[in-house]
This record gives sequence, C-alpha cells and structure tokens, in this order.
Amino acid sequence: MRAMTCRAWGGPETLTLEDRPLPEPGPDQVLIDVAAAGVNFADTLMIAGKYQEKPDFPFSPGLEIAGRLRALGANVSGLQEGQRVMALTDFGGYAEAALARAGDVYAIPESLDAERFGWAEAAGFPITYGTAHCALRWHADLQPGEVLLVHGAAGGVGLAAVEIGKAIGATVIATAGGADKLAVARRHGADHLIDYREEEIRERVKEITAGKGADVVFDPVGGDVFDASLRCIAWSGRLLVIGFAAGRVPQIPANILLVKNVAVMGVYWGSYRKHAPERLAEEFRELFHWVETGLLKPHVSHMLDLTQAAEAMALLLERRSTGKVVLTTGAA
Repeated sequence: MRAMTCRAWGGPETLTLEDRPLPEPGPDQVLIDVAAAGVNFADTLMIAGKYQEKPDFPFSPGLEIAGRLRALGANVSGLQEGQRVMALTDFGGYAEAALARAGDVYAIPESLDAERFGWAEAAGFPITYGTAHCALRWHADLQPGEVLLVHGAAGGVGLAAVEIGKAIGATVIATAGGADKLAVARRHGADHLIDYREEEIRERVKEITAGKGADVVFDPVGGDVFDASLRCIAWSGRLLVIGFAAGRVPQIPANILLVKNVAVMGVYWGSYRKHAPERLAEEFRELFHWVETGLLKPHVSHMLDLTQAAEAMALLLERRSTGKVVLTTGAA
C-alpha cells in the first residue's frame, strides 16, 4: 500500500511516499481501506516530535479516517467487512489502509448518502465535531437562548461549534480574521460577526449583548483573544479552553473569575477515548442525527491527493483553509 511516511522528526516537507506492507489487524482491531484522511494541526506536531504520543519510526501521521472495513480482528463484533465507517486512529491515517481499535470505529448511517456525507466530510468529522459537542454539551451545558461566542469560527473546530451552538438553540457570535472567513461562519449559522483584525472583541460583544456579555465562550485561539473573552463574558459565564492557535498560553487572573463567578474549563476530547469511551457512541448518535436533519453541514475547503500531504499541512499552518482539509486516496 502507498503511505506518506515519517522517518525522522521534522516538518511536512520531510514526509516521503513509500510502498509499505499492508498491516494485519490484532484481535481487537480492524483494517480499513482509507478513502480519505482528515488533516489536523496535531499531525504537524506528531511528525515534529512535539506531540504527546511519539510513534516508533517509520510511521504515517493521520488521526482520523473514513473508508470501508477490509478485515476484522478475531474479537471484533458488531461490524462487517465492506461497511462504510469513519474512525479515530493513534496514527497511520495518511495511507491507503490503516488500523484502528474497534471501539474507535463508527458506522456511517445508511441514511447518510455520499452527497450529504461523503468520504471527505466523514474523514474530517470526528475530531472537530466531537470536540465541539463535548465542550458545549458536556462541559458548558449550553442552553437554548444563551449567547455563545466562538473564536476562530471559520476553522474546523470553530465552525463545528457554530453549527452545534445553533443546533442547540443558542445565539452565536463568531469571530475570525477577515471578511472571507466571516462569510463562511455566516453561511453555517452565525448570527453576529466580529472581524478581530478591525474590531475590538470586548466592545463588540458588549454592544451585541446590550452590555451583558457572552454566556459561553468557545476558544481554540488563546493569547489576546482569551484575555478579551474574560472581559466580555457574562456573570456566571463558562469559558472553554480548546487550544492555543495564537501561540501564547494565557495566564488567568483569578480575581476576574471570582468577581464574575466565571468557570474556565479545559476540553481535551481525545481523553474520553481512554476515560469514558462509552460516551463517544452516545455523542455520535446525536451528531449523526443532526447531520441527517440538516442542522450540521460539514465544510471541507480543500481536498488534496494523499501525495500532497505537505501542502495540506501547510494550508493549516499558514491559516489558508476554512473548515477541514482532507487527503484522498482515490478509493471508493
């Protein structure tokens, strides 16, 4: 099988296309013929040796895939060869076939045809929508009628948060850099838009909410954006820490939390695979239902061939994409 391979820590340009042996599934694993693989910032960290997991060389990056089941391990039940699935992987997704633990595999409902939920949409779905759902449903307990402020709203996880916020019934304020990115957020349901390059986040949120502030803040950006969020969050608000795309990890002034009764919550969705995997099946049932009813419409801005993995990663690192970037293998 073809696979984009990492043999030494480095940047995207160090990946090479190689012919690798087809892996054999262990007792609790499955082998999937990969039609598409989602590209994530974590992939760039993994090949640089900066991710929390460091696979043995050689390996292929890639944490989420979609395709058809090729082979099942001896202990696997409830899945069938040829079934259309999406899956989470520890690594290995940038290849024509990949292994996954059976518990990390989710059958795509037959009601979701390829027009609404094709390989690219399925490959880019688990991490972004899983993270946004976990943050808004489980951590923040977002309620209908509340105001949700979403930063980085044109990126993969931010755009998912916009859609899920609307599905729950919240009023969504979206921030992004530039009119083109804000237009994407608007098309996916955002009620109010803030261009953080041209506008002050704090002042605009206060204006939109008549001085009250946002009930819930979804922040995958950090840095100055996080600081502004603390100053425009409502009394008893919930601030969700998703990541630090801006580069600076903010320090939280505890006096603001005290005076405003604010809860700041870190959200690492991937840890649920280890600590509460049963919750993920429940989560994806609701997410699939929302896709079926048209409330969620995954956005893939770029589809590139497997061999273009370095270019795909560069799109993320240089913030030239919206929604998801996906690699395709040509498999059906």
